[in-house]
Amino acid sequence: MNPAVRGWLAVFALLLPMAALASGMTLRQIHELQMVGEVATSPDGRHIAYTHIVSRELFEEDDGPAWSELHIVDAQGQSRGFVTGAVNVDKLGWTPDGRSVTFLAKRGDDKTRRLYIIDVAGGEARTLFSFDTDLRDYSLAPDGKRLAFIAADKDSEELEEGRKHGFTQRVVEEEARPFLLRIVTPGSTADPVHLPLEGSAQEAAWSPAGDRLAVKVSPRELVDDVLMKTRVVFVDAADGRLLGVAETPGKLGRMAWAPDGRHLGLITAADPNDPREGRLAVVGASGGQPRDLLPGLEGHVWHLAWRNAQRLIYISYEGVEARLGEIGLDGRNDRTLAAAGGPIWDALSVSLDGRTVGLGASTSTHPRELFRIRGSGRAERLTDSNPWLSDVQLADQEVVRYPARDGLEIEGLLVHPLARADGERVPLILAVHGGPEAHYSNGWNTSYAIPAQVAAAKGYAIFYPNYRASTGRGVDFSKLNHGRPAAEEFDDLVDGVDHLIEIGLVDRDRVGITGGSYGGYATAWGATRYSERFAAAVMFVGLSDKISMLGTSDIPVELYQVHYLTWPWEDWDLYRNASPIFHAHNSRTPTLILHGDADPRVDRSQSMIMYRYLKLAGKAPVRLVLYPGEGHGNQRAASRWDYSLRMMRWMDHYLAGPGGEPPDHPVDARGAWGSNQE
Repeated sequence: MNPAVRGWLAVFALLLPMAALASGMTLRQIHELQMVGEVATSPDGRHIAYTHIVSRELFEEDDGPAWSELHIVDAQGQSRGFVTGAVNVDKLGWTPDGRSVTFLAKRGDDKTRRLYIIDVAGGEARTLFSFDTDLRDYSLAPDGKRLAFIAADKDSEELEEGRKHGFTQRVVEEEARPFLLRIVTPGSTADPVHLPLEGSAQEAAWSPAGDRLAVKVSPRELVDDVLMKTRVVFVDAADGRLLGVAETPGKLGRMAWAPDGRHLGLITAADPNDPREGRLAVVGASGGQPRDLLPGLEGHVWHLAWRNAQRLIYISYEGVEARLGEIGLDGRNDRTLAAAGGPIWDALSVSLDGRTVGLGASTSTHPRELFRIRGSGRAERLTDSNPWLSDVQLADQEVVRYPARDGLEIEGLLVHPLARADGERVPLILAVHGGPEAHYSNGWNTSYAIPAQVAAAKGYAIFYPNYRASTGRGVDFSKLNHGRPAAEEFDDLVDGVDHLIEIGLVDRDRVGITGGSYGGYATAWGATRYSERFAAAVMFVGLSDKISMLGTSDIPVELYQVHYLTWPWEDWDLYRNASPIFHAHNSRTPTLILHGDADPRVDRSQSMIMYRYLKLAGKAPVRLVLYPGEGHGNQRAASRWDYSLRMMRWMDHYLAGPGGEPPDHPVDARGAWGSNQE
């Protein structure tokens, strides 16, 4: 087709409502998706409580993050909303008798986040306990009478008075206050009893006997400490006396007591340099060295629960799939309850008698829903949060494997164009995950930041590669980029694009790249070092200068210990050569940069530096968009909607449209909202 004609048709297409282009998804439908969040199975297995995530309605409600409601499914599989509407419920739990659900929330005129309780039989939610400051975590004792809770102390009256008069200065890091563990009897007039711990408490769980607590504690309330130095301590519930420590080597994940209280299940790192926790381990009730139950697992375990005192249930992520397994306390008799190749399980809760398993899971055709396994039966789906999805034509999602240039097999997921003429080569959006200690699973992968099904309806292919250093393939694979940033790991991305070109799917001249955080770093690398390969780039909260990034992030120790293995002053060239700004003068890729201006993880200066260097180079269009108050990823509804519009418009303009000068910088958010309505 003549390029001028193709460009005119693309411009005309951009003016049409997306629903008129194909029968696939619209951006508004992505924004309106609902899904299941937390899952909590009652002790007797008769009910499963879950949070229901509902996006705010743009232009009707005040802007903000999505709402989180409390819903409960009964034994017959019927779901009912218990606390709904403009609420944010989390940290679900059950009373020991299974008659009531507990949760944290800040509702109505509440000044702090407090603990609520609501009966399954009905009635209104009522306050079980409140404190001077927000509750971070809580655990009810097995007798149902005592409550362990974690909260920080209130600021002094002097500090509060000073702030009223403008003394709002901040002393970086030194002002971080620890979170303290206390025990109280709700309804009693007695003051909470503080259990003295060295450090800041993150999470607490009563032992089944009620005599001790397992507590996650970090040395300080700093992100680096929480990530890298959190350990589980066992303390006497009566006086806080230290009974032992679980000697874990690095990052730490979930924990759960065995029903008999003799062991604690843990998800640990393999060693201090392991990028991500993922080893399923157990340790005695007084601490010591945890024992790995699945040594050599080429996957990552991120969820665990106990079937009984001798067996654990877990979710293992293996490649792009998820497996639900069960293993003995001795590490033997590992068996599969739900094989890989089905739903992507990502929430797990088991009844006290071990007969009912509550699960959250997504597939390529729906976001996270609630599932249940009873006895030795199969998983049954209990919720349908988006019934309208059954009337939407969705593009196919396929597992793809290809050899990297050094022979290593790389795995990824390909979303095909919804419609494609025989032999037609199509534009591609390469979606790079962050971390890099993360991975894409073969579940629901469409989001506000990567609106894959919308792009597929417009004729794009979307590729999600799990490049080396991703999780899901064991510890060794996740370490393959250690000390080698922006080397083979990013070559894997280009090799994946080449594979899709070689099989006749992708148009080499119409490839875009996008991603957030480390995926934003990869996008910046694609737009500079590999600029000749990418016709468009959308960089989100990404890295551009390794040297300044280490000095402005809240995780410098984590970056060193599980990624770089070298400090800048030990090898300035390593940091410089791995920085996209060092290659910015080569960029001819139109680049859209977006960032939250309150991001503590990747400071907004990373995007500002990238923007300025590309602007000064002057070889390609560049635009920088900052979102006030947003952190490391957009949370508010308006910010997400604006992002989706800008991201797709940029890709459409440079991969399917006329290219050249960028589209106008204003976005008609309300007009686009109306044009996307079914």
